[in-house]
Amino acid sequence: MNWEKKEISAELVKDLANRYGCDLLTASILVRRGITAGEEICYFLESDVRHLRNPFLLPGMEDAVERILAARDEGERVLVFGDRDVDGITSTTLLVRNLRKLGIDVRWQVPQGDDAYGLSLEAVEQFAADYGTLIITVDCGISNIEEIEKARALGIDVIVVDHHNPQETLPEAYVIINPKLKDSPYPFRDLCGCGVTYKLVSALRFAQKSELYGQNICLLTTRPTNEAFVVEAVQLRNLVEVGRLTETIIPGMVNLEQTRLLPFLKDQQILTWDGAQQKKAFAKMFGTGVEVYMLDIAPEIGKVLPAVAGKSLLRIKELSRIAKYADKPASELDVFINLFVSFVQKREAWYGEEDQEDLQLAALGTIADLMPLRDENRIIVRSGLAAMETRARPGVSDLLFKQGLAGRHLRAVDLAWQLCPVINAAGRMGKPDRAVHLLLEEESAKREALVNEVLEMNESRKKLGADIWNIVEPMAQASLEAYSNKLAIAFGPEIHRGVTGIMASKMVNRFKVPSLVVAFNGEHTVTGSLRSSRGYDLRSLLEQCADLFLDWGGHDFAAGFSMLKSNWEAFLERLKLVAAAMELADSEDEELIQIDAELPLKFMNADLLNIVDLFEPYGEENEPLTFLVKNVKIIDISLMGKNEAKHVKLTIDAGAYKWPAVYWQAAEKVKRDFDLNDTVDMVFRVNRNYFNGNETPQLIITDIKRS
Repeated sequence: MNWEKKEISAELVKDLANRYGCDLLTASILVRRGITAGEEICYFLESDVRHLRNPFLLPGMEDAVERILAARDEGERVLVFGDRDVDGITSTTLLVRNLRKLGIDVRWQVPQGDDAYGLSLEAVEQFAADYGTLIITVDCGISNIEEIEKARALGIDVIVVDHHNPQETLPEAYVIINPKLKDSPYPFRDLCGCGVTYKLVSALRFAQKSELYGQNICLLTTRPTNEAFVVEAVQLRNLVEVGRLTETIIPGMVNLEQTRLLPFLKDQQILTWDGAQQKKAFAKMFGTGVEVYMLDIAPEIGKVLPAVAGKSLLRIKELSRIAKYADKPASELDVFINLFVSFVQKREAWYGEEDQEDLQLAALGTIADLMPLRDENRIIVRSGLAAMETRARPGVSDLLFKQGLAGRHLRAVDLAWQLCPVINAAGRMGKPDRAVHLLLEEESAKREALVNEVLEMNESRKKLGADIWNIVEPMAQASLEAYSNKLAIAFGPEIHRGVTGIMASKMVNRFKVPSLVVAFNGEHTVTGSLRSSRGYDLRSLLEQCADLFLDWGGHDFAAGFSMLKSNWEAFLERLKLVAAAMELADSEDEELIQIDAELPLKFMNADLLNIVDLFEPYGEENEPLTFLVKNVKIIDISLMGKNEAKHVKLTIDAGAYKWPAVYWQAAEKVKRDFDLNDTVDMVFRVNRNYFNGNETPQLIITDIKRS
């Protein structure tokens, strides 16, 4: 294996460490990973949920909240329709639970058995017959044009809460909430479906708790400059900036009516910091006869945030954690905005105990749907994991206990490998409603039966996957030549639709090309799952075959479709043309190990876990940290393995600290590449090992070379 440690600027590392208050090792890892923008760094160094983005930044959010509250007030019946995977199951659970708390007459549905993905005409018609008037789709709906049109014709409003890629034509829903909508101003597009649902629930919570919901608020500051004053004002609605004005006024030169201030401030509730100073400034600018009603909010903020009481905005700017991450210097008005938002969030407990339960579901959806662990996804997952450790919500607590994770420090990988597959299994085996019931059930005895049922389905899913892989692998291997060695395909009636996604992912790992697995559901339709590889955007393939599909959608690198079986042969021929024109990135060099930092021996102690924890959660677009250390000694070696000794257990002498280490699949390297008492250079990762209830730090070795 080849090792690569990218060269980085020492000056940039020092500057970043000084600016953001982190140590040099952390700063060097950030720089080596290309994380140098303030806003991006914020989501690595901060964990406070108040750094989450405002849900009202999503277009249509206030309209959705108003419609849901109207449904409550009018006693309407509401249907939440979700998807069968972890993201859809958690989205359904999250919204149903919170609508029930609002007192709404709500029922829910997810696709069962061989039901197609997304809202169905049958579900719409059944709900209409039950006198329902509002459907909310979660983790689906963006491609349900016909079904939503049917709902409209039957007098049912539909709110679409989704995160899948929108197609060119959107459904005519009452409102669509999706961060991937064209021209959406939402700053982060890669929320999972449950993440978007969490935003809706968060907006509903704000509407319930705050008298500021739906109100127009104006924050205003003034500052003298030479012989003039600069007046800065911002309009907020639901704590989102909707307008900003900067006006320079020379005293005695203009009347208030001649400035842009009057129309900007009209019909606004004006809040200011240090009201006496602002009134003096206005008197100097426009004379004592002009009075603008302003409320000095500083005393109220000081009661809730004592650290800022009695301080000027200029002084608070120096102390602000939020302001330091801005990529341009923050003005006093920017500091005021951040301060006011933090004040409202804390005063009204926007992120309270209920929120901690909701974040656990959003964390599961984010990890299961392979969302990039960047931006606010990091805080969603980090907060969800922390909440599971301290007070896991019903359903999640049962799964943690059954999987031997209760009472342990939880990592994203624990959810990815031990919780998400179990929840997913219910959907794969055609009974996703069992998982929803598990997560909604309040009675522990009923949850015990449900969690056992879901675990049994997971065992069945494992066996089914192993059996079907024996069919899929040779078929996929044989397909490569027909599809220009750029696409692998497997299909047939023996393939269970519940494992098509798993099989496609295994094919990607095996053949390193985009892969497609199709289940023949019955006499008339087929259902397929696609997974991408080497940077290929699946939308290109889907769009070129769209005329053959009944339905299609998904993400850039994971998608699916359904199709009439009569179109199958035409589809295969079309794919040959599509595959021939595919442009795939060069296959990644698996022998190249990217090193995040070379560690001096003094850093080789248990405190290294603090750095590892800082960069958690690990997963998509945030691989676990890989370190290099040189000139350490192997002082103990033993082989391990159940049936055959394939792995190596070592003890590494790093000076003051002796590290236990594991080197997987390396038994044949002992005595050949390294041996007892050798001094070696080593590339490794760090994790926690749990044995008999005890936690110890441990090295996971990636490669060893004699020094």
